[in-house]
Amino acid sequence: MLERKDYLNKISELLKNNPVVALIGSRQVGKTTLAQEIASQYSSVNFFDLEDPNSLSRLQDPMLALESLEGLIIIDEIQHQPDLFKILRVLADQSNPKRKFLILGSASPTLLKQTSESLAGRIAYLEIHGFSLQEVGTKNLDKLWIRGSFPRSYLSPNESASVSWRQQFIRTFLERDLPQLGINIPAITMRKFWMMLAHYHGQTWNASEFSRAFGMGDKTVRNYLDILTSTFVVKQLSPWWENISKRQVKAPKIYLADTGLLHTLLGLNNKTEVESHPKVGASWEGFALDCIVHQLNVQPEETFFWSTHTGAELDLLIIRGNNRLGFEFKRTTAPTLTRSVNIALEDLKLSQVYVVYAGNKIYPLAPKVTAIGLSQVINFSFG
Repeated sequence: MLERKDYLNKISELLKNNPVVALIGSRQVGKTTLAQEIASQYSSVNFFDLEDPNSLSRLQDPMLALESLEGLIIIDEIQHQPDLFKILRVLADQSNPKRKFLILGSASPTLLKQTSESLAGRIAYLEIHGFSLQEVGTKNLDKLWIRGSFPRSYLSPNESASVSWRQQFIRTFLERDLPQLGINIPAITMRKFWMMLAHYHGQTWNASEFSRAFGMGDKTVRNYLDILTSTFVVKQLSPWWENISKRQVKAPKIYLADTGLLHTLLGLNNKTEVESHPKVGASWEGFALDCIVHQLNVQPEETFFWSTHTGAELDLLIIRGNNRLGFEFKRTTAPTLTRSVNIALEDLKLSQVYVVYAGNKIYPLAPKVTAIGLSQVINFSFG
């Protein structure tokens, strides 16, 4: 297992300043491993896994079980017992400096509505992702792209084992994880929907097309999309629009959250198959976009894409304060300046545009436009 110092430092800092810290993210992304490493820093640790019958038995009377405990209290798979949030609110309000709660969940706060209602002002969230390019190193860039960022997929001894793990993850997610969250959609229906999303990876959401394909209403397919987003296997990149004299796209762009899962849902088992598939460009674009977002540590509310109905577009727009950075992603070794970049620079008043390409050099393309090889992203900082 790779050492994940950045996450460990963030978790430790959040625990110093908050009575409850929640690690949220997809199943199998490494939350429990990080919690165990944090636990080694405490002299007193109590661990509850809400998928373990023994832990469930201990928590039959949660107030009685938790109130007398001190040190670090870890509750894994909290989504199985959302009523615990009411108990945690009471315990957090007791202001016991000797007691900290670290809770782990595989569904977003939006899906776990009780969290925001019960623990507002008492809880800090940290979303945990799979391995980043910075963690694995640029020499493993292609491996990370093809296998994806899930630790067990990435660290598998060979391609066959990695593919097998991803296939099992998809099956378990659909047949067990979603039903345990109270989502009663047939696994075969959700798998078909997920596979269709894979073919739309990197494209703007079109509810009408999905509605026709499934014979369902727009609201139903939108609900399916939101379920997969809330469980961290799909990402929606919000559109940005301004009061300019152009008709702008106002639907989100859809990406599968992990390229390894994307490739498995497309039936692609190795790099050769990925590189010969029509979605190779979109796959690489989504991977490069994730590398940028993780490297710059930007939040979802700071990230957008921009597109007009006349064809001008920008793959990624990051807005932080007065800074506006634009990014284009091109799977090529010789990027060029495009008309879209010039239009985006002018219309969006961008500070800088970076054209991220499949190379290893950094050089200017034009004033305020720089080409940067994806392998150089780990040296990039916001500014």
